[in-house]
Amino acid sequence: MKRIVLAAFTFALIGMSQAQVTTPQPSTGSKMEQTVGLTNVSVSYSRPSVKGRTIFGELVPFDQIWRTGANQNTVVTFSDDVTFNGKKVPAGDYALYTKPMKNAWEVYLYADTKNWGTPEKWDDSKVVASTKVEAKSTDMPIELFTILVNNTSDNDGELLLLWEKTMVSIPFSVPTESKTMASIKTTLAGDNVTANDYYAAASYYYSSDNNITQAKEWIDKAIDMTNEKPKFWFLRKQALITAKTGNKTMAIEIAKKSMELAKEAKNMNYVNSNKASIAEWSK
Repeated sequence: MKRIVLAAFTFALIGMSQAQVTTPQPSTGSKMEQTVGLTNVSVSYSRPSVKGRTIFGELVPFDQIWRTGANQNTVVTFSDDVTFNGKKVPAGDYALYTKPMKNAWEVYLYADTKNWGTPEKWDDSKVVASTKVEAKSTDMPIELFTILVNNTSDNDGELLLLWEKTMVSIPFSVPTESKTMASIKTTLAGDNVTANDYYAAASYYYSSDNNITQAKEWIDKAIDMTNEKPKFWFLRKQALITAKTGNKTMAIEIAKKSMELAKEAKNMNYVNSNKASIAEWSK
């Protein structure tokens, strides 16, 4: 019996020695991910709070390198080569450092991402890109330091830094056009080209204001390959491309076919879109 009690007491002591107090971290970790065109952009960082303090000029001094967050340095990752405010940057992981000033910030992408805060010794040879951008005031105070990818299009976006009443925006561009064109060229040169491939190529040329004659050739091929039962969204794209070539009479006839098939499918968005286009092209 004594042995059982002693064993139980021993296990209790072991459990007590392993127990740890867990409390919330003052600066929580966060990861932001955004696809811009065909490029994945992610940011891993910690988010300190204002907590009634004056941030820029006091907690974060002006004219000094800042880790751009809290704890370990903020890391930005690009899946493709990008242009960072006009500077070429290879795909990869970069520490994001900034030097806040009253009216502008200097922004650095730094090759060494394994620093707790700022590097013990700053190495200019590890600066992959640097730029200077305007610091703007916001109407609404931002309690938690926030990094976003904003104002995105197929080809570009902006890295947005927000805290207290300060906003900094760093534009960047991505190689969507070159990647898409390479994909179109490779796929359409293959032996197993599908109607969806021709449709996707035509749609990209239409939306990006590329060669509309080529877009018309591809969308016509896509329709021909599904001629027994054309898809109403294929016909809708064919109507738009045909109208863009200047042949609105033919575009109207195609749009009517698309509208009828969309009605059968009970897709009122396409019905209404075609109806609006027909009215516009009939003027």
